[in-house]
Amino acid sequence: MEEVVIVGAGIAGLATAVALQKVGVRALVLERSKELRATGAALGLFANAWVALDALGVSDKLAALYAPFERGYITDVKTKSTREVHYSPSNRTGAQTRVVHRKVLLEVLAEELPPNSIRFSSKISSIETQVEDGSSICIVTLDDGTIIKSKAIIGCDGVHSIVARWLGLRPPVYSGRSAVRGLSVFPKGHGFDHGHAIQQFVDVGTRAGFIALNDKELYWFFGAACPPKGMEKGADPEVIQKEVMEIATKDFPPVYLDVVRHADLSTLTWAPLMFRYPWDILFGNLAKSNVTVAGDAMHPMTPDLGQGGCSALEDAVVLGRHLGDSISKHGKLETRDIGFAIESYAKERRLRAATLITASYLSGWVQQDGSSRLTRFLRDVFYGNLLTRAVRSIAQYDCGRLPSASSLPSRESEIST
Repeated sequence: MEEVVIVGAGIAGLATAVALQKVGVRALVLERSKELRATGAALGLFANAWVALDALGVSDKLAALYAPFERGYITDVKTKSTREVHYSPSNRTGAQTRVVHRKVLLEVLAEELPPNSIRFSSKISSIETQVEDGSSICIVTLDDGTIIKSKAIIGCDGVHSIVARWLGLRPPVYSGRSAVRGLSVFPKGHGFDHGHAIQQFVDVGTRAGFIALNDKELYWFFGAACPPKGMEKGADPEVIQKEVMEIATKDFPPVYLDVVRHADLSTLTWAPLMFRYPWDILFGNLAKSNVTVAGDAMHPMTPDLGQGGCSALEDAVVLGRHLGDSISKHGKLETRDIGFAIESYAKERRLRAATLITASYLSGWVQQDGSSRLTRFLRDVFYGNLLTRAVRSIAQYDCGRLPSASSLPSRESEIST
């Protein structure tokens, strides 16, 4: 019997476990892999993510490792024209955008949890709910036959979420684009400004870029309207690197090719870019019977605004805040309180998630999918300013603060059914 079961030990799952711990609720995190996974190599964290990380108590640990980046350059590979984009600190918090190693973020979050909070090699075979003594109980059955009961289940199990499917949410759809991501290592130093600028290259059907993580490592990505040849048959790192370079050699500058050439093959990943229709978020079941979802399990989106990981961190804090407020109000965490808190969380996140999905998709469409005269005009004349404003507006979001467990009622009688 557990208080809360979280499915998935990715960004959303670990951050949610930390948020619940902050308000005094223990969670068991079930991860199907044998260890923490870090697919994607790195990710950008905008000001809204740093607000969430501050609420989780880990922002200082990460900020000390990574320099903020202040500007970006978007180059049209056909015309060679370049637009400069500035990433100014948040007007509200002063937080700055940084790119961090995904694995380091996961490790920092995991270190905040008590021992044995994460159970690896735990694959779910079924979910059900039932009423015991007038209270709703959630039951998870694992492939090895283990049965775990809890007062709530939070699905943080990614794009193809089992929990989202149980809730009745329709599967995500393919955006028509795919992405390759990786780290490149320069043992003697890459010579780029450490953390001060992100370089992007855009053409109809393709988008690529890179940014320094430190003096020797660069994070890079390559997005295309159709997957490189051979990707459907597997994701051999050497094939991925070769295909990216063959596509990029046509128009991309030599500097980008050199970055791909230095790729650490063990970090290379290829994946189709999926998203959930925003109306499924607005009108679908995000919560039912003390079960809900967070992160990609709720709102998979294309990466064009860099908000996937940021919004997952927001989810964690918002859910923790609602559960913490429930404890503060009622003096203890009862099953009925959990249901109310989860419903409130889902209500608060609907519009935000739908907005991010829509803005990200449209951003990607204007950047690389549209080839009409209108989209070319938008891309060439207005897009730099529109992107800057959109990112700045989205990053101003404040997910709130978590009530301190020390300010909540005594834990001795708090957990009750």
